[in-house]
Amino acid sequence: MNLSEAWHEAVRHLDLATTNLILLGLILSLSILADTVASRTRLPRISLLVLVGVGVAVVQQVGLGQEGGRPLEGLGEPLIQVALVMVAFLLGGELTLERLRSTGRLIFVLSLAVLVVSIVVVGAGLLLMGYSMLIAVSLAAISVATDPAEVREVIHEKRDTGLPARLLMGIVAIDDAWGILTFGLAMALLGWQLSGDGGGTLLLSLWELGGAVLLGAAVGAPAAWLTGRLRPGEPTLVEALALILLLSGLAEWLEVSALLAAMLAGALVANLSRHHTRSFNEIEHIEWPFLVFFFVLSGASIDLRYLGGAVWLTLAYIVLRALGRYLGGVVGGGLVRSREVALPRDIGLALTPQAGIAMGMALLVVERYPEQGATLLSAVVASTVVFEVLGPFMVRRVLR
Repeated sequence: MNLSEAWHEAVRHLDLATTNLILLGLILSLSILADTVASRTRLPRISLLVLVGVGVAVVQQVGLGQEGGRPLEGLGEPLIQVALVMVAFLLGGELTLERLRSTGRLIFVLSLAVLVVSIVVVGAGLLLMGYSMLIAVSLAAISVATDPAEVREVIHEKRDTGLPARLLMGIVAIDDAWGILTFGLAMALLGWQLSGDGGGTLLLSLWELGGAVLLGAAVGAPAAWLTGRLRPGEPTLVEALALILLLSGLAEWLEVSALLAAMLAGALVANLSRHHTRSFNEIEHIEWPFLVFFFVLSGASIDLRYLGGAVWLTLAYIVLRALGRYLGGVVGGGLVRSREVALPRDIGLALTPQAGIAMGMALLVVERYPEQGATLLSAVVASTVVFEVLGPFMVRRVLR
């Protein structure tokens, strides 16, 4: 048996679990390389990790001839979920009463302005370009979602504590609630217009929001009581991991928003516990490996088969969404600038990163309207890769 035959024989005997373990090790190893490149250049490491994921997709789908869209098979989704829940919990910790008293009004005005302008620009723009109501309304609702992981990571990397950075942290913390509510209303509108079943969709969306609030309170209140009663170190680390895994698993089981539940739980711990920093510090210590998986798998989830049929829709969505975020930031900044503070005019561009939440919404559209959903999903996934690569540059530009 020659070397080539031996290699193919060894690959053939690899089972799924072993393959996944090797891929996880390779992803973490490549993240070290991305860190090295980022430290020696001005390239954000998040963008490099997303590009690594795109490379994984090309190798998997072109080189190995495998179907795209599901890297690591069934292991990718739980890793992405845990990473997003960690980020949401940490963002919830930013929503203390003291901080909300000083910046709460600014966060509300800015986030609402960006939301409304983005919906109008994306929805109206796609309708004027001749796309169907299903495509226009769905993408207008999906455009609201922001990737909290990327925004938070750039701010953390820059160690920025200025007002724009604090406002961005607050906005992305509540973006999930805005996104779910907007998407639920959009699906209800489409249900009434296209299938006559908008009521059921609206009830499901209300449960996704209301159930998330109940879950966040049910997990966050006991956690706030427990935090600080354990010794610092390993017990606190176990407590933090238990919180994250419980929120991730229960949210999936109950079909509610894991991000909203985690955000509320983090806010409860931050406001009700005297020693709340312990749990947040422990999560920050273990957060990065999960974020590596999240960014790489986001890039690897692109399905190359459907890109050709969605090129123009993808380009239109990217341009319209970026325009909507920019104009929304201008409008929101104008509403608060004269009375309180001067904000960067381009602050809305820092809200362009988009990832897991948007793809989840697109998958729901595919399930409900499969005839047009495949094209929409391809556009969302492809644009997500673009926004994830360009997003760190936008955030850095705003925080310059």
